[in-house]
Amino acid sequence: MSQTNGSVRVDIYDQSYNLRGSDTEQIRRLAHFVDSKMRAVAEHTATIDSLRVAVLAALNIADEYLSLQKKYDSIANEYTQRASHLRSALDSALNEIAPEKSRRAG
Repeated sequence: MSQTNGSVRVDIYDQSYNLRGSDTEQIRRLAHFVDSKMRAVAEHTATIDSLRVAVLAALNIADEYLSLQKKYDSIANEYTQRASHLRSALDSALNEIAPEKSRRAG
């Protein structure tokens, strides 16, 4: 992997690509990730067709992404529910304190 003229040269599954982007290290990481996925798929299949390997790797990546998205959505929903519960508890506590303060002041 080399960098020339604002582009980054990466190798993915024995093919070279010149890619451009603002974060060259991120491009390298992505290329390495895709290459790793394609090689893992190739180890478990009998095909040598690189297009087929790429599609199967893309399906694996999409599956991982959707699983992580589902997990994220679940955590975000739980966070929202907890925040709402804490807000209600805080509002209740503040409402109990506020009348006591006005009784003391009066």
